[in-house]
Amino acid sequence: PLTLSIETQFCVGREGWSGEPTRRQRRGIAGDGMDVPWLLVAHGSVTALVVVSFLCGQWPIFEGTFVQSINHFLTSGAYRHFLRLVQAACGTGARDLVLGVEQYCCDRPNPILQVLYVAIIGGTYFIIVQSSFKYIPGYYVSVLHRYLSIVVVSIGAILFVLTSFSDPGTVTSENVSQYVSAYPFDNIIYVEKECSTCRITRPARAKHCRICNRCVARFDHHCGWMVLLFAA
Repeated sequence: PLTLSIETQFCVGREGWSGEPTRRQRRGIAGDGMDVPWLLVAHGSVTALVVVSFLCGQWPIFEGTFVQSINHFLTSGAYRHFLRLVQAACGTGARDLVLGVEQYCCDRPNPILQVLYVAIIGGTYFIIVQSSFKYIPGYYVSVLHRYLSIVVVSIGAILFVLTSFSDPGTVTSENVSQYVSAYPFDNIIYVEKECSTCRITRPARAKHCRICNRCVARFDHHCGWMVLLFAA
């Protein structure tokens, strides 16, 4: 007896006997195995482009390219467009309110961004647990991956807390002599100066942070996500 496949039976039932699936059905059958890989490739490509543009868009090699344009949009352009939209929709007062919130969150020592970071990490991990853990264990992954993910996220959270409460190298009147000895002045780029705020000698490569209101040895930048100063 002749055995018909599901696709062929569908052809018989909907469009009469043709002996093979229709062109539309062949496209659907062929596409079932390709949708997920191409989606992953597209997702990975876009992610790589955004990361490279954000981190390397200011490099001379990318000058005048779309990578530099993406970097400009991500770092400043998008926010300026957002402010213009808020002003057009709600007026100047709303725009000033947004700027005030930005100044408070980013230019003042407070834990708001830290709480936001923890919420993002915790929320993302919760979504992953709810949506993906039902596929573990699977053909390619064992149940061990569930416990490894908990370990990795926990280590990240512990390191975040330890970094947030660590001393970046605060220069005070008690330890300034140690930092001056460790980082001597070369009298070319770094000359002996006094911090006008702290009223102490500012060691070479040290800088006074206007947000934390303290001098930090080998100052690099202030990180609002950790309410912390980073040294080189």
